[in-house]
Amino acid sequence: MALSRFNVALLALLAASGPAAAQDVTTLKKDMIGQWELATTERSKTCVVTLKSDATPQGFKLELEPACAAALPFTKDIAGWSIKGLGDIVRLHNAAGEAVIDFTEVETGIFEGMRTNEGVYILQNLAAARSLAKSMDQMIGDWSMVRGNGQAICALVLTNTDAGNDNFQVFMKGKCDPAVAAFNPTTWRLDHGQMILMSAKGETWQFEADDNAQWRRVPDSADPLIMLREQ
Repeated sequence: MALSRFNVALLALLAASGPAAAQDVTTLKKDMIGQWELATTERSKTCVVTLKSDATPQGFKLELEPACAAALPFTKDIAGWSIKGLGDIVRLHNAAGEAVIDFTEVETGIFEGMRTNEGVYILQNLAAARSLAKSMDQMIGDWSMVRGNGQAICALVLTNTDAGNDNFQVFMKGKCDPAVAAFNPTTWRLDHGQMILMSAKGETWQFEADDNAQWRRVPDSADPLIMLREQ
C-alpha cells in the first residue's frame, strides 16, 4: 500500500531527528569530559568534579575531590554521571543510577541545577570558574569614579561581602557628586565582562573595561563616567 504524503514526511522527520539527537549526546559527552567546579550560586561552597569517559552500567565514572563531602554534603551520594533527556541534561547520579542532581546548560559552559529545599547549584568548567574568581579578587578594594576630564566625583569600596543573587556589597566613602549620591549604589557584580553597579531601587549602571584598572560607563556619553582602581 502506498504511503501517504504525511507518513512519508513523518518517516523523513524521524530519520533526520535520530542521528541529530545522537550527535548532540555525543557532542555533549565529549564537551563534559574534564574538570568542573560544582558550587553554590555565590561560590561560597565549592567542589571539584572530574568527569571521565570510562563507561559504567549506569553511565560514566567521575571523581570528587576529598573536600566535596564537607563542602556539599549531598555529593556523598554521587557515584557517576550520565546524559539524560534529549541529550540536554547532565545528571550526577547515585550507585543505582538515580538522579542526585540534574543540570541543564544556561550559558555556554555553565550548567544550573536545583535540589529541593536546598536551592540552585552551578556546574562550570573549572578553569573558567577560577578565572572568574581571580577577576573578582582583582575587583575588591578602593575605586574612584571620575569624569572624562579626570575630576574625581566619588570614592567607592567594592567588597566580596555576599548580598544575595550573585551580588556583593559596595559602599560610597565621603561626599559624592549629587548624581552618584542620588543613584546610591549598594551592590555590584561582574556580568558578561561588565561591572554592574546597582541601587537599592533596582537601577543599574554598566561599565566596560578599558584595561584592568579603568572601566568606562556604557553607553558612552560626551561627559563619560570612569571607574579607576586605586593603587
